[in-house]
This record gives sequence, structure tokens and C-alpha cells, in this order.
Amino acid sequence: MNIHLRRPLIQFALAWRLSLSSYWRSFRAANSVPSSTFSSKPATLRYAKLLAGTCAILVVGLEISSIYVVKHYSTTFARVSRQYAEAVKVYPAAPGKPTSVLMVGNSLLLNGVDVDQLRKLTTSLLRIYPIFLEGTGYYDWLYGLRRLFRRGARPQVVVVGLEVNTALANSVWEESPMMLFDAQDVLGVASDLGLDHTATSNLLLSHMSAFWEMRGFFRRRILLRLVPHFEDLFPFVRSNLTIPQGGEVEAIIMSRLRTLRELCEAHDAKLILVIPPTPSSENAVRRMAIASQKIGVKALVPIDPVALSPRFYQTDAIHLNFDGGIRFTSALAVDLSKTIMDVTNSRTRL
Repeated sequence: MNIHLRRPLIQFALAWRLSLSSYWRSFRAANSVPSSTFSSKPATLRYAKLLAGTCAILVVGLEISSIYVVKHYSTTFARVSRQYAEAVKVYPAAPGKPTSVLMVGNSLLLNGVDVDQLRKLTTSLLRIYPIFLEGTGYYDWLYGLRRLFRRGARPQVVVVGLEVNTALANSVWEESPMMLFDAQDVLGVASDLGLDHTATSNLLLSHMSAFWEMRGFFRRRILLRLVPHFEDLFPFVRSNLTIPQGGEVEAIIMSRLRTLRELCEAHDAKLILVIPPTPSSENAVRRMAIASQKIGVKALVPIDPVALSPRFYQTDAIHLNFDGGIRFTSALAVDLSKTIMDVTNSRTRL
């Protein structure tokens, strides 16, 4: 072969061998990377499992701690649990015996009604079973009463304490899902209020989890410690609440009281509305009482708000103090006894 032709061929062969060797080294290096990644997967999986286990232990620990705190340190939980256990056992009285009365409401009745005194003043006529949960309103007791009836409560009279703001509220109190609702009630109230998935999930968690339900309790405790006179700020928060004008407020109240009345009547109970006094509420009380009477629900206004001076209220300017509570309890005993006697006599005549 011509020497000039052999030399290029030899150079090409050498270049091809070098290229092949370089390719092989690159191929081996490339294939060694997945091996390293694969070997790290078991370690990553172990860390993930350890993290998940730690979180699970933390959640269980928080839940158990919250249950302990609720049962041993929450006066509200202890009171409502005791009252609820008594209320589900309410049954119709035999002829000639005191009428069984289930009385429900929020902090306005909790602070305004001395239950022991009310029972003493009405002992010959009424057998009263109260459930008072702070912050509750219309939707709390609509679904709270449904659950009570499902669990066997059979009062002859249901007394619901509502003033205008709580009657119009489109919300439920943070402690109601655990203390007053079943899961089906949570879903029902979420549907009525048009809540999104996040808000509905929060209500369900409040129903199922003591820790989730007690967030507000812990938050208030911290604020009470950190903020001087924290409870005195309540009137400023409440001052932002507005009442619809014109006939809108009457229409809403009539619709809601009609629903409560129909629920009670379906379980052979008579509904009575009690409107507790609040400062500067005389006009709202009058409008609410008129709306109630229009749909056949007796509205009791034991004390006209005009008759109570500021000295009968606590420093929050909303709740009755001891002296105000004594006056309200005495007036409520008179009105309630007379109204229920009229109801009982009318049923007897029928």
C-alpha cells in the first residue's frame, strides 16, 4: 500500500480508539450516578418515616393534653357537660306535676339568671333544666336542639334566650361543634351558612379534636395574661355589630323563630322566646318581640332595658351584674310561670 495512504489510516485508527475509550469512561460514570441515587433512597425513606412518626406522637400528645386540660380546667366544659347530661333525660310531666322546661341561651342568661333562685321561685309549677353556653346564637341552638331531641330530650316547653344580635348572627360559637353538635349537625350548619371546604373542615376538626376546639380557650387565656383589662375591650368589638334597617330584621327573625317553633312542635314542645336586656336595646327589643308575636311565638321581656341603669351591668357594659341578675331572675320567674300556666291551661281545654 502506498505509504501516503497508510499514514492517514493509522492516524484515523488511533483517533477512533481514543474516542471509544473516552466514550466508555463517560458511559461508566453516567451509569454510576443512578446507583448513588438509588442507594440514598432507603435513607430518605427512613428519615420520612421518622418525621411522620414524630409528628404523629406530637399530635397524639397535644390531643391527650388538651382533653386533660378541658376536663380538669375548663369550667365551661364541666358546666355544660353536667347540664347536657341532665337535659337529655327531660321527659313530659304527669298531670298535676310541674311542667318540664328546657332553657337554653348564652352568657346573657348565664350572667343574668340565678338558676337556683329561679327554681325556688317556680318550684311548684316548673321543673327547669338549663344549658347556657357563652357566645351561642340562633344556629347554635337550632342544631343544638335538634341533637337534644335526637338523644331523647322531651321537654314540654323550650325557652330560648336570644337578643337581636345573636338572633341575626350567621355563625356558630367555636365551642358549639364539640359541646352541642354531632358530625351531621356540623355538615348541616356548614351548608346553611354556605361555608367553603376550609371553614367546614375547621368545624369538623373542632367537633372531633379537643386541641382544635380549645385553640380559642388557650388564646383567650394568653390574652388575659398579656393584655391588661382585656375583657373590657369587648364593648368596642360589639359596637361594630349592625342591625339591618326597615323590615329586613323582622323578616329574618320571623323566619328563624318559625323554624325553631316548628322544630319544637314536631317534638310536642312549646317554644317561648326570652329577650334579655342589653344597654340601649329598647328599640331592638320591641321590634324583636313584635316579630315573634306575629308568628305565634310568645316573647318574654322580663325587664325593659330602659328600666336598668348602667349600675346594673358589669364593666363590659353588656352582661348583668349580681344586682341586675337578681332583678332579672325575679321578673323572669313571674313572666315564665304565668306564660306556662296559660299554655298548660289552653292545652288542657283542647
